[in-house]
Amino acid sequence: MNISESLAVETSERLLREQCTDTVLAAADAGIWQQALWEQLTEFGLPVALVGEDQGGIDLRIAEAFAIFRLAGQVALPLPIVETVLGNWLLSRAGLEPFEGPVSLVDGTALSLSAKNDGWHLSGGAPRVPWGRRADIVVLVGGKVARVGRKGVTVSEGTNIADEPRDGLAFDAQLENAAVADLPGKTDLMAVLAAARCNQMAGAMERVFELATAYALEREQFGRPLAKFQAIQQNLAVLAEQVAASNAAAEMAAEAVEGEIGRIAVAAAKTRVGEAAGIAASIAHQVVGAMGVTEEFSLHHLTRRLWSWREEYGNETYWAREIGQATAKLGPDALWPAITAV
Repeated sequence: MNISESLAVETSERLLREQCTDTVLAAADAGIWQQALWEQLTEFGLPVALVGEDQGGIDLRIAEAFAIFRLAGQVALPLPIVETVLGNWLLSRAGLEPFEGPVSLVDGTALSLSAKNDGWHLSGGAPRVPWGRRADIVVLVGGKVARVGRKGVTVSEGTNIADEPRDGLAFDAQLENAAVADLPGKTDLMAVLAAARCNQMAGAMERVFELATAYALEREQFGRPLAKFQAIQQNLAVLAEQVAASNAAAEMAAEAVEGEIGRIAVAAAKTRVGEAAGIAASIAHQVVGAMGVTEEFSLHHLTRRLWSWREEYGNETYWAREIGQATAKLGPDALWPAITAV
């Protein structure tokens, strides 16, 4: 990592920790868009973190961008920075103009994009699109990449259990030729987004561990801190193991994206991180007790996201099945080399 990349991650950490307060999270839960915070992220250049300098971006490597995603998970950032960073990355790779406003990403393989009237016509629907109602543009990734504005897009609002927008989008839009392009190489959007969620979850679990440990050290029962009880110590040790395993898996997922997608590596990472998310949230709430479900204690901002994110872009069952099918096709002689290559 060079100096500029290190500074980008360090500066992002300071910005996110200072600005993503409990007040901001509570307002976001109530459906209030955090425009002031978005403007700060934009001023720093995060929406175009993966875009080259020749297109006005920061030109970070995948590893650094995913490290920022992990920081966003630590603070439960209530903004679509992951979708925007990755959307702009795909636009820039296709030679289309990036966008500094909020962006949503949609898998276009189930939609219809056809040449029409000296341009393109987009039709079809996409369910549970992250931040669909807030996106100024939608980046569609299928056989081609398309930059879709708000015209011709109908939104059906919904949320996940973390109160993040997950909206249905219906498309009946006419696009100019300049808004549609081929994407060099093959991009596995599902795997990229799964890898990003791995890093967000790993970051959230780091903060969950911090909160649970601090509470156990401060809270007293029968005249001594909770952390002195062997059962609590055991639970915190298991939680620490899950956090460490998730960090390793998240790093592997980021490396798989940077290496232009080792899908099985992403599958293994999402499976392991998803499993850890359930264990970590359960233990943290056991340690903290009733305090963990109050609005005032920030644990719920993290655990609700963990429960939501583990289901997005393939849950453990989805990815474990894919691993099993891929393994079965390899045969006995190729199995061990495939495992050691991940």
